[in-house]
Amino acid sequence: MNERAQIVLTGDRPTGRLHLGHYVGSLKQRVKLQNLHNQFVMIADTQALTDHSEKPDLVRDNVLEVALDNMSVGVDPAKTTFLIQSTIRALPELALYFLNLVTLARLERNPTVKEEVRLKGYGMNVPAGFFMYPVSQAADILAFKSTLVPVGDDQLPMIEQANEIGHKFNSIYGEIFQKVQPLVTESARLPGIDGKVKMGKSLGNAIYLSDSEEVVKEKVMQMYTDPDHIHVSDSGKVEGNMVFTYLDVFDSKKDELSDLKNSYTKGGLGDVEIKRRLAVILNTFLDPIREERARLEKDKNTIFEILKEGSAKANLIADATLNEAKRAMKINYF
Repeated sequence: MNERAQIVLTGDRPTGRLHLGHYVGSLKQRVKLQNLHNQFVMIADTQALTDHSEKPDLVRDNVLEVALDNMSVGVDPAKTTFLIQSTIRALPELALYFLNLVTLARLERNPTVKEEVRLKGYGMNVPAGFFMYPVSQAADILAFKSTLVPVGDDQLPMIEQANEIGHKFNSIYGEIFQKVQPLVTESARLPGIDGKVKMGKSLGNAIYLSDSEEVVKEKVMQMYTDPDHIHVSDSGKVEGNMVFTYLDVFDSKKDELSDLKNSYTKGGLGDVEIKRRLAVILNTFLDPIREERARLEKDKNTIFEILKEGSAKANLIADATLNEAKRAMKINYF
């Protein structure tokens, strides 16, 4: 490991294949970070089970899918350590000790958890594991002595809570954990094709990195545009139009795109034409990713071996942190 570099922890919940929103929001950044820092990518199966406890097959099957999606876009196991969360034996024990350092009232105030509980419609029936996952996430972050954690704006409260827990531990037992810095992604969150704010696996509004050319075309043709743009001659709105939102991100010919926006706004440009342009651009972007994924899928045993080796490396680091914490807590009896 590069001792001068920062330690980066990031990851994905294996509840489905990854989509363009994941690429824009995190995967693209991981490809850059792995050349600058010591990067760990955690496949967070334990966290996925907090709200998918009745779907263990879904979680297990998608561990491989998430790994393939990461590697197919260029997250290189020679530069990045991949690990499976449930195989890191120190994490649940460290989370258990951290539970003593946070109050129920503080967890209830976590805006990220509150919003997720609302979106999932749990009400008073929220699973305890899901409610406590900020503590579990703090254990994930601090076990690897992470110094930099890439997050979206909505996840900043999680980093704040991890730092609170680390500070509380240090104030009681001595300096073990250093402050973690969030790295907020520069890219705006990519909305769903239906115009919803969030592109989500469970919302049916995502274009997946592994979608075929035909599926991408079909999804683009279903995209939300301007409902008042009925005829080609009608003036149309660019803002809130998902086709232009995606073109802003993926279309490299900005001058042509600017002209298209002007034509659409004035009237004279149809939705089908801009959708066809977007479909070509997205498929051109996805072609090498699909090709690399197909190559990697031919030898799934190698992918699992990469995950096994990365998890073994991660275990050594997390075990050392746990032992350090237990010495500080005076519970290292043997």
